[in-house]
Amino acid sequence: MPAKYIAPTQKVHFDLRPSGFLSALADRLVVEWAGRSWFRYGVSSANLCVLEIADRDRVPFPGFDSVRLTFRELQAMVEDGRYAEWLVALKAVQGIYLITDSTNGKQYVGKADGAERILGRWTSYAKDGHGGNKALRELAYDSTGEDPVKTDHARHFVFSLLRVFGPSTSSTVVDAAESHYKEALMTRAFGLNRN
Repeated sequence: MPAKYIAPTQKVHFDLRPSGFLSALADRLVVEWAGRSWFRYGVSSANLCVLEIADRDRVPFPGFDSVRLTFRELQAMVEDGRYAEWLVALKAVQGIYLITDSTNGKQYVGKADGAERILGRWTSYAKDGHGGNKALRELAYDSTGEDPVKTDHARHFVFSLLRVFGPSTSSTVVDAAESHYKEALMTRAFGLNRN
């Protein structure tokens, strides 16, 4: 609203009302904020640099304890920029993960340690549906005929995290945790673990 000039001894009042004019940009403006103050006067705000207009459809990372992805969601997470927060979080940690076959409830416990971390390991699952694991590979191919035929059984997989570790955690600790979960969930006897 244009303001008319009023002598300095008088107070200026504005009748401000929300407008839908820029509603598509609500909660998406990211500016460079320098200093300690949590507020800015209008004059100094005009000089803030706009860093980005954030993607309105971004998918916020829910926290490690709440990660649960279908196979299709896993593929989207690896390939889609809307999951940028997920990529940063999963690239930073090692851990023990669980893959559940939703058709029968069978489970696979796996680990991602060393430089591969969770994101690296799950990226391989997103690409081929089995990540090189024997039992999962058997589900990925129908070998009843002469030549194995690739199936899309991976669409039934659900991925979640059981435990995360910092990047400097030794492989001995991660291996022990993986073994514990395999025993606790009995994935060697009744699930999809072969080792």
